[in-house]
Amino acid sequence: MNFLSNFIKGIFIGSGAILPGISSGVLCIAFGIYEKLLNSILNIFKDFKKNMAFLFPICLGGLFGFFIFSNILLILIENYPLPTNSLFIGLILGTMPALLKQASKYNIHDAKFKKQSKLKNTFIFLLTLLIGIVLFVIEKYINVDTSYTSNSFSFIYLLFCGICMSIGIIVPGVSSTIILMLLGVYSTYLSAITIVNMSVIFPMIIGVIIGSFIFMKIIKYLLDNFYTETMHGIIGFSLGSILILYPNFNFDILSMVSIVIIIFGFILSYILSFKEEK
Repeated sequence: MNFLSNFIKGIFIGSGAILPGISSGVLCIAFGIYEKLLNSILNIFKDFKKNMAFLFPICLGGLFGFFIFSNILLILIENYPLPTNSLFIGLILGTMPALLKQASKYNIHDAKFKKQSKLKNTFIFLLTLLIGIVLFVIEKYINVDTSYTSNSFSFIYLLFCGICMSIGIIVPGVSSTIILMLLGVYSTYLSAITIVNMSVIFPMIIGVIIGSFIFMKIIKYLLDNFYTETMHGIIGFSLGSILILYPNFNFDILSMVSIVIIIFGFILSYILSFKEEK
């Protein structure tokens, strides 16, 4: 059951690397596995068997989601944006209680320092919330032709794009798609995934692996040394993505179904996040 559960999580996480407006990091947060995933990858050789048992189904699901399921979700987002976005909203919202609990697990006894820390954490939360909103607003105003493109980019540039893309995979709330759009390779990347063009996919995957290791190290350092501040930043980025995904409700049947989907996603994510925490 753990294998199947992690495989399904991996499918959604892999899809997050290609879906507009969705961050793989936020989905890791939504499923309550973000910190555990970082620790397992960065310390894989310390307990190789245990870490691989955790990572293998997620990676397998991630590949499946990246190459196959993401196309299905793209169709769903294009044709049924309201219920599809509602599912992701519910998944993200459902993990907030567990995140808030984690962010405050280090109790501060000094009242003055506690007040200063609270103000600092609030500022970090509001700043990252604003950054998350700005990033997704920018994405809304970038027009990208997702049809096949024959644009030619060098191996080095695609490698660099992969490294930049890894920011959106590792940092919750930062979308990989907006990064690729700003770099001018999103349509080429999307087409390459559709037709499995390895001349584009291979250098980008290498870049993602290199960049992911670098940014995981940075996030791990921040969590180890500035835990509460980093967690408040993660919460801000995550909520920033929700505000942009928020669909327009018209109080029709589809809207009512979407509300039910949000509740379902919330409950599912809530249960999974606290289960992983234990």
